[in-house]
Amino acid sequence: MTDDREDADRRGVGLPPDALSPEALRDLVEEFVTRDGTDYGDVERSVEEKIAQVTAQLHSGEARLVFDPETETANIVLARDLPEP
Repeated sequence: MTDDREDADRRGVGLPPDALSPEALRDLVEEFVTRDGTDYGDVERSVEEKIAQVTAQLHSGEARLVFDPETETANIVLARDLPEP
């Protein structure tokens, strides 16, 4: 049986977008939207449009920043895909 701390460590730590500097947030979002396999549907969008879309989702709470302390990496995930606290 695992304790709550171990479960939290597996999920990662959620960060509000304003926890990062504007430059760091933009860099993270740009890296995310330019990853292989990122799908934005049938309509092709520019990198700038994708950055604006994901940034808006982060600020609205539709998407979340998650930091994994074990791997020291950050990711952006849809809030609906995160496990319940």
